[in-house]
Amino acid sequence: MSVNVSIVRCGSYEPGSVEAAILAAAEPLGGFGWVKPGMTVAVKTNLISRMPPESAAITHPECLAALTRILVRLGARVVVGDSSGGPFTAAWIHAVYAGTGMEAVRKSGGELNEDFESVEARFPEGKTVKSFPYTAWLKKADAIIDFAKLKTHGMANMTCAVKNFFGSIPGTRKPEQHYLHQSVEEFCSMLCDLALYNAPRLTLVDAVDCMEGNGPSHGTPRHMGAILAADTPFNADLVCAHLIGLDTADAPTVAESIARGLCPADWRELSLAGDPDEFAIPDFEKPPRNRKINFESQSPWLRAFLRRGFGTGPRIDRAMCVGCGKCAEVCPAGAARVVKGKAKITEKQCIRCFCCQEFCPKGAITVHRPLLARLLAR
Repeated sequence: MSVNVSIVRCGSYEPGSVEAAILAAAEPLGGFGWVKPGMTVAVKTNLISRMPPESAAITHPECLAALTRILVRLGARVVVGDSSGGPFTAAWIHAVYAGTGMEAVRKSGGELNEDFESVEARFPEGKTVKSFPYTAWLKKADAIIDFAKLKTHGMANMTCAVKNFFGSIPGTRKPEQHYLHQSVEEFCSMLCDLALYNAPRLTLVDAVDCMEGNGPSHGTPRHMGAILAADTPFNADLVCAHLIGLDTADAPTVAESIARGLCPADWRELSLAGDPDEFAIPDFEKPPRNRKINFESQSPWLRAFLRRGFGTGPRIDRAMCVGCGKCAEVCPAGAARVVKGKAKITEKQCIRCFCCQEFCPKGAITVHRPLLARLLAR
């Protein structure tokens, strides 16, 4: 029986340990025998922004360097890249590379992506999106490896292997997708389409140090000590949701994958190498549940009461806010702006995509769940 997901222990980011863990994780899935001399392998990593490796916001550079060494020894040309939040331009991405320690990839014989061409991808098989803006460098490779980071996420609750492909859309075009797909379910369906379109040859997950709490950029690092390999990003996410104590219903990318038949309904139905329960963290701090509920059929006063009492949304810590305007820049609905030197979000305009929370450079915006909702959930 072929293995769907493999999980192995990796206690630190020491280079030798990481390389051994990647090889051990990939081996039950057939290893790297598919890599041929002269082929180009694109490694789609998670470089959400210019965050240092110790923040646990990005795929650790030592993971990428170790994978690069493995592939280079097999004769492959390795190109590592991502389109983070911001313009998909040389100046912006070079700054992200510098701030995230990506020089380790070059030192290991690989390249950092320098192709900033954007094209319109056509995907008639897609359920939610059949065309979308796309970073062309990925499809110019002979094979794609998805190297994700396991983190919490304000909107999707978890970001991992499937959501990693949101970085295949050029940075400044991402807000369009949030605006076009405003419900959590529809947005996560779009993410599944992106993962299907990219069709990675191998999926890897950096779960050595994960991010809990106010993810995906300003949460708290949490040590798990694992590297995962999977045949598909959908199967990887199914296991990773279990690792951080998320029910499939609370991990909408996983719920959508199950509904489409892209993964089974339970991680125990997979063919596994290694025991996920040895790494699972049941008390992993997750963001408040985000559910967009339609109150439009209710009376105005009842709508207002329900929204205030139960509506999850972004909250600004004015003491931490520096008025940089990044939230206004990335907000697809125009709900965020800077007033008197501080960020302000107009609740009626907010579509709860949490772009502001994701890209706030100071971590001044968090996912807020009202007191009434918290009390009734106990």
